Amino acid sequence: MSVNLTLLLVMGVLYAVGIYLLLERSLTRVLLGLMLLTNATNLLLLTTGGYAGLAPIFNKDIPPGEFNDPLPQAFILTSIVISFAVTAFMLSLIYRSWLLSRADHIQVDREDIRVAKQAVYDDEEDSEIAIEVSDFHENNQSPEKRETIPGIGPRKVVPAHEASGPETVHPVTPRKDKE
Repeated sequence: MSVNLTLLLVMGVLYAVGIYLLLERSLTRVLLGLMLLTNATNLLLLTTGGYAGLAPIFNKDIPPGEFNDPLPQAFILTSIVISFAVTAFMLSLIYRSWLLSRADHIQVDREDIRVAKQAVYDDEEDSEIAIEVSDFHENNQSPEKRETIPGIGPRKVVPAHEASGPETVHPVTPRKDKE
C-alpha cells in the first residue's frame, strides 16, 4: 500500500490551522478549529483504509486481499456524528455568549491568572490522608498519632504572628499579605 502524498499534505495543513485556531480567544475561531481538526481526522481515517476495493461481501472466488476494509469507514461515520454533536454544543455556547455579552471573545480572567501563578501546593490534594478512610468510622485520634500513607503528610504552616516581611503569602489568595 502506498500513501497518497496530497492527502498527507492536506491533513497536515488542516491539523496546523485547526490547532492554531483552537488557541485563539474567540469562540467562533475555536469552533472553526474544531471543525478543521475533525475533518483532518476523517482524512486520516480514510487513508488508513487504503485504496478502494471490492465491497466486503463474502465470496469464495474472490481473494481476501481485494476486499475493502469497512472499519475505517465506520470510524469516519462515528467521527462525523461526534463532530456534529460538538459543533452543536459549541454553537450553543457561542449563541449564549453573544446573548449575554454581545461578543464571543473570552476575556482574560483575573482568577485564571491567580490560579496559574499559585504555588504547586494544594491544600486539598496535599493534606494528610489517613489509611483507613470510611464514612462509617470516626477517627478520634489526634493527627500526630494517625497512621498515614508514606510521603504524604500535613504541611507545616507558619503561624501568622511568626511570619514577617513581604515574603509571606496569604494561603488562599497569593500576592496578599497575611492579616
